[in-house]
Amino acid sequence: MRIRKLGASALALPLILAVQGTASAQAVADPLTAATRAAEGELRQTFTNLQFEDFGPAPIKGPIYQASAGGRIIYYAPQSEHLLFAEVYDRNGQNLTALAQNTAARRKLAGIDTSKALAIGPESAPTVIEFTDPDCPYCRALDRFWAAKATEGKAVRRLIFFVSGIHPEAAAKAEHIHCSPDKAAAFKAIYSGTAPAVLRQCPEGKARVEADAATVRSIGISGTPTLIADGKIISGFRQAEIEEFLAETKALANAER
Repeated sequence: MRIRKLGASALALPLILAVQGTASAQAVADPLTAATRAAEGELRQTFTNLQFEDFGPAPIKGPIYQASAGGRIIYYAPQSEHLLFAEVYDRNGQNLTALAQNTAARRKLAGIDTSKALAIGPESAPTVIEFTDPDCPYCRALDRFWAAKATEGKAVRRLIFFVSGIHPEAAAKAEHIHCSPDKAAAFKAIYSGTAPAVLRQCPEGKARVEADAATVRSIGISGTPTLIADGKIISGFRQAEIEEFLAETKALANAER
């Protein structure tokens, strides 16, 4: 049997095809690379104060939609099924997420009858609306924070609405506070973890707890603590934002003197 010798051109054919394949792949990849580099350049030019090391495509695909959930603005990309908890800024540094949250807060404020709230703190102090749960550890930490600020001369007037659908004993403890002759003292005792063995009950307290629950449902509060301070929603015990509110109200008070 004769074996035919392959010519140089035949031997080179697979190599040529491989090179062509690589070139084709590079041609496909080049548009993405170019687009990525262009986007990186635009980011550097638009947000000149932003320092970053890495840059590349994100896993998010398709349009992104905005929603309000529990006082927070969230973003959803249905095509890639991503949920984003983020803050969006425009090229001028304006926090668009904060603007959306404030708009949502103003809508919710319209549905809150603050005369139905449990008021704690001096009437002349800056006012915050507070949605709280007696068994929420972050709510208790916030109560300690308010007490510390009061000793610094930065007291606030808290308009309290109880969220009673998260922990099983929250409604009973909230009713106890409403039924107590000294509601502020009962609140402090419950939030310090020294609840009495027998909790007070009364028709008025039960009705107040039920009214609070209706308010919570109507405005969509799903987490505690939630504050509305100067028209802004603060979801959770976010100390920096609360400190900022206190500083702004103090500066405003000084300016009005």
